[in-house]
Amino acid sequence: MICRVVTPFPLSSSSSPAHRPIRCTTERRALFNRIAPVYDNLNDLLSLGQHRIWKRMAVSWSGAKVGDCVLDLCCGSGDLAFLLSEKVGCSGQVTGLDFSKEQLSVAASRQQLASKPCYKNIEWVEGDALDLPFPDGHFDAITMGYGLRNVVDKRKALQEMYRVLKAGSRVSILDFNKSTLPVSTFIQEWMIDNVVVPVATSYGLEQEYRYLKSSIREFLTGKELEKLALEVGFFEGRHYEIGGGLMGDLVAKR
Repeated sequence: MICRVVTPFPLSSSSSPAHRPIRCTTERRALFNRIAPVYDNLNDLLSLGQHRIWKRMAVSWSGAKVGDCVLDLCCGSGDLAFLLSEKVGCSGQVTGLDFSKEQLSVAASRQQLASKPCYKNIEWVEGDALDLPFPDGHFDAITMGYGLRNVVDKRKALQEMYRVLKAGSRVSILDFNKSTLPVSTFIQEWMIDNVVVPVATSYGLEQEYRYLKSSIREFLTGKELEKLALEVGFFEGRHYEIGGGLMGDLVAKR
């Protein structure tokens, strides 16, 4: 049976015979079991810590505020969920959803070790971004970090976000930017070939990171993301290029 795929930064679904798409839960979970223990360290190394700034920007654009009920999709080890928790405070509620039990286990361990009282308001849920286990109009804000690029049906993922979001609320979707500028594309691909893959290789994760470049090539541009958001029903959508054009954030209002 072919499973729906939800993957965090920076996996891809290359169709190369040597690196075929992960098609079943067992394979995918085995992959995440390998990545989860070093996932946070790799993010820091590969972005020189800049991913923390980009994630704070994404959370800010979501419009989450004190007392809100918010959702972080493809939450991975929980970075965005923890930032959301700080925004909504102890009176709010945060749900972090991911398809990987191992990533959720890392997130839960981080939560237990954290000292901030507001982090107690986070609930971790194993689930599918294409079939969210929540009622219509349930959340005041939604974030998604490095997940949309890799879901098998981006339109369905946005439709599900639209469905569970309250009217007048926003989604903020952070991912790699597919630039239309040749210079930006060259810099991005040079970084992947000369920094990302070599560093990942030192962790024994060369295969998992090798096809990041092709996954970005197959992703949507900012304008295409804006168009898709409007097509699924969002009132407005705007894509912001950040990190010197290497990253992008789609902000859409219901």
